[in-house]
Amino acid sequence: MELGLTKAGRFEQAQRQHIAAVARLGEGREVLAGREIIQRSWRRCVDDYRLDPSRPRPVRVLTHEALVDSREPVDELLYVARAGVDQLFAQVAPMGYVLLLTDRHGVTVDFRGHPEQDAALRRAGLYLGADWDERHAGTCAVGTCIHEARALTCHQREHFDATHIALTCTAAPIHDPQGRPIAVLDISALQSPRGLESQSFGLPLVTLYARMIEDAYFLHRYRDTTILRFDTTRAFVHFNGRGLIAFDAQGRVLAANGEGRALIAAHAQRTPPAPTQVTQLFEAELDDLLALPRCEPDQLRALRLRASGEIRFAALVEPRGLRRHRRDAEPICAVTDAVTDAAGEIHDPVATTSTPALDRLAGDDPAMQRLLDLARRLCRQPLNVLIRGETGTGKEVLARALHASGDRAEGAFVAVNCAAIPEALIESELFGYLPGAFTGGNPKGMRGLIAQADGGTLFLDEIGDMPLTLQSRLLRVLAEQEVMPLGAERPVKVALRVVTATHRDLAALIADGRFREDLYYRLNGAELVLPPLRERADRRYLIQRLFAALTAEQGGAVQLRADALHALLDAPWPGNVRQLKSALAFALATREGETITVHDLPESCRADRVATPPISATSAIPRTTQLRHESDDAPAEAESLARALAQAGWNVSQVARQLGVSRPTLYRRMRRHGLVPPNRREALGD
Repeated sequence: MELGLTKAGRFEQAQRQHIAAVARLGEGREVLAGREIIQRSWRRCVDDYRLDPSRPRPVRVLTHEALVDSREPVDELLYVARAGVDQLFAQVAPMGYVLLLTDRHGVTVDFRGHPEQDAALRRAGLYLGADWDERHAGTCAVGTCIHEARALTCHQREHFDATHIALTCTAAPIHDPQGRPIAVLDISALQSPRGLESQSFGLPLVTLYARMIEDAYFLHRYRDTTILRFDTTRAFVHFNGRGLIAFDAQGRVLAANGEGRALIAAHAQRTPPAPTQVTQLFEAELDDLLALPRCEPDQLRALRLRASGEIRFAALVEPRGLRRHRRDAEPICAVTDAVTDAAGEIHDPVATTSTPALDRLAGDDPAMQRLLDLARRLCRQPLNVLIRGETGTGKEVLARALHASGDRAEGAFVAVNCAAIPEALIESELFGYLPGAFTGGNPKGMRGLIAQADGGTLFLDEIGDMPLTLQSRLLRVLAEQEVMPLGAERPVKVALRVVTATHRDLAALIADGRFREDLYYRLNGAELVLPPLRERADRRYLIQRLFAALTAEQGGAVQLRADALHALLDAPWPGNVRQLKSALAFALATREGETITVHDLPESCRADRVATPPISATSAIPRTTQLRHESDDAPAEAESLARALAQAGWNVSQVARQLGVSRPTLYRRMRRHGLVPPNRREALGD
């Protein structure tokens, strides 16, 4: 009892000191210290609301009738939010926190608390029907959140009213699909450690659940509308995609969640005015977006943003009635599963002969799809084509596909590596020679590679390494469509298409006088630029199909475990697709069992990751995780994983099943991003 009186005495003393400090502020005799957002609120309390700090105001609680009126406009939200509210309370209740969901005016319309603290919670205003409007209650998490339109923590003496200085409260706004504030989610505790840092877990946790409730409300409101769901990380789109955009049958944008609105605002900033059509945001036609559920096995597609060129992975949430009708529908678009063989050739063990060769070169990477669209238009045209790209990106693969898809498919495809043929032999190899043309030659002579390509396609790889003397002769072949073999007196007519490839900068070679400018323009009737593997959004597609082809060759049923797949996805691949195939072949050759794990991959694919120390035990939003090969997707993956775990109540097994990975793999990802389950002792800083 004596201890209780001592605590009460200390609290009364703290209240008197708080009132005196606020009074001096109101008289202009004290400059307020602390966080700027709290300073602004205190100034509003003194200057705008004329609240008297010497007269703490009693808690304002609405009557039952008034509470019913307040709940009615948000009744639909309350229905949708119930699961999120229960999950969040289950996480914070063991630490002594209660939960409030208020309307946009600050009136508590839903509440979760501890029955044993009922009387104390009522006195503190942490109860159903309590009004936390800043104009009445002073600086507080709910009221100041509404006024500032942002999430915040108001800790103990940051409250304006002296009756609230024992409380710690954290609140985040919830918006409707048009971006208007509709509610506030808050967690509060009657007692907590003195330092503000003890509440570091609360802000990301409450913000996370506010966004989850907001998105659930969006999906509920637009359940009869087509919704594009997107994220920067492919693995989380279906499960917890951050962006939502609802659009009608004509592609008009109807509404968007916070992530979607941010995307629209960023687009408008770069390319005003604000987009009104969903196709103005993404490089895709409306039919492409509507076909998303039937285009890829995982019903996802990589889309490029028109304004910034960045990649987003997208899925379609179809209207309820349409989903049922679509279940048994046949796919209406198909990017055929394909793989690359040892020579870089694209093959598909299950592809039919009716599938165009160009369609088998890529998955849903936007850059590759643009390239292939252009290639389809070029394949039947008489233009010469120059293919540029890093070593190993598949330049010959593309050249062969152009040939196979065009009207010269029945003719020969003759490939010449200009860097591999000795300079002394390249002229005779290309142009051929007659019997006796030079000592040491074939007595019967030889038909040159250019002549062999008559009626088909001549592919000159590494054209930048062709000697200058031969460049002049090649230019004549292109100009006259005839070739003069060594030792011949008359030229031989040829009808061929020339496709060239290089990884070198031909413009720089021209400037240095090492490549003829006139030849460059003869060769470059059209240019196709292959992106490096590290920049392609369809890396998963290439890995899986290449692995399928290699295992099919061996006749086994080897599996590629998720940890190996993710290591392959994260690798930088300086050698591109050629290096990827070698890495998979190495893993298959050295494996010990029937499952390829990350430990079976070459060292170059197993970059050790250096994770930051664990964050506050209950924080659901991790700090940035540093990787040796830093991925732009890491922060987004961390946030999405945190959302998934929180939504599942930290049930690791459930989340692992939903993501299609093993529990050890999920635990490794959690360690990588510093995610640990909630713990009362660490969260409170005891």
